[in-house]
Amino acid sequence: MMTRRILTPLVSIILALAGQAPAHAETITVTDAAQLQEALASPRHGLTVVLAPGEYHLTPFAAVDSTCGNCEDPAVAVPITVGLLVSGENVSLSGPAEGEAVIYTNAGYGIYFKDCRSCEIQGLTITGGERDTVQNATDAAVVVKNSSVDVTGNVITDNIGDESTLQKTIVGIMGVCGRENSRTRICGNRIVRNSWDGIALYRDAEAWIEENLVDGVDKARGREAGGGRGVGIGVTWNAKARIEKNLVKRYWKGIGVFVDARAEVLRNVVEEMLTWGIAYWDAGKGAPRAFISGNVVYDCGACGVSITREKPFAPDEPRSRFADNLVVATGQNPKYDDPDYYCFQCALALHAVPDGFVFGGNVFYNNRRASEDLFDEDVTEEEFYVRKRLIMDFFFASSPPRWLEEQSEFFKKYPR
Repeated sequence: MMTRRILTPLVSIILALAGQAPAHAETITVTDAAQLQEALASPRHGLTVVLAPGEYHLTPFAAVDSTCGNCEDPAVAVPITVGLLVSGENVSLSGPAEGEAVIYTNAGYGIYFKDCRSCEIQGLTITGGERDTVQNATDAAVVVKNSSVDVTGNVITDNIGDESTLQKTIVGIMGVCGRENSRTRICGNRIVRNSWDGIALYRDAEAWIEENLVDGVDKARGREAGGGRGVGIGVTWNAKARIEKNLVKRYWKGIGVFVDARAEVLRNVVEEMLTWGIAYWDAGKGAPRAFISGNVVYDCGACGVSITREKPFAPDEPRSRFADNLVVATGQNPKYDDPDYYCFQCALALHAVPDGFVFGGNVFYNNRRASEDLFDEDVTEEEFYVRKRLIMDFFFASSPPRWLEEQSEFFKKYPR
């Protein structure tokens, strides 16, 4: 039986981000990078910038990020490069519907929304990022800090960086990064072949992440210069997110809820992962909270799903749950059989589970495990098809975009 979906206070926080249609007092059209950068050279209030079709090669500039997004101590200044700085209120950047306006950022922080309230970026192609040489820089095609921004309908692709720099920093360039005090709606984007996390949220960031394609393409690993390094969607420190109806594929790792993060992970497809599909991980110090339901995890080299939380739930804390998910063909790469690599090599790796954590209604099929003492609740083929139908009813009840089904390898093999 399907468990009842529980809406938490987190949902109302994130949903409040939707529908913030900025009111713009002025509209201008730009045709080259110099005009674009000049238009936003200072904070603007009530401005729509329409980019005509064409290529925009930004001239980056050096700056200092006053804090470090993903450090143990955030009070560390970080030298960075910026392609376009957007500040102010009710500022919109938009391009033609098919993304024919192509911005080559040539920077670590490609489009940097800083102190920008009720702003948006839509319909653009953002590419050509260059990795900063300082490892602590949270490089991304779109960085949002102390801002509320809608990031919708963009193509964010081929932000790789110089191979020699990646050899030194290991970290690459993300698609979208939510930083301190950011409220971001990330919907309907194609985030493809970038050299680090597809979407990452750090301290005091909140986001609604829906109907995005996050595709690493290359499944690069280690210090390789290519797409798919890092995590498809990562929520860490004390960030909050609702993650729904995304297709995350061909990445090093899938969807992660880390340290003290809060997340609802609903109706996503996570597939063709080099290592794990979904991870709930306290990093040895935190107390994450997650409601993980209606997801498909398919074709993973390491474990399908990993659960790790040492701290017990507080008496008034909503219990985390992993319920009504499909986990199929995981633990496939014997290279990761040693749990010191990533996780117990099986469909559901239960490393540390506090009392009260909710499990139920999950369907496991055709998974591999490294040893007979590990988790194994795989059902028969006949039972899989019967029980899969129930979860698929829940999945499709939310009307996911047609492309998700068409581009998913799981649905090609197991059509509804």
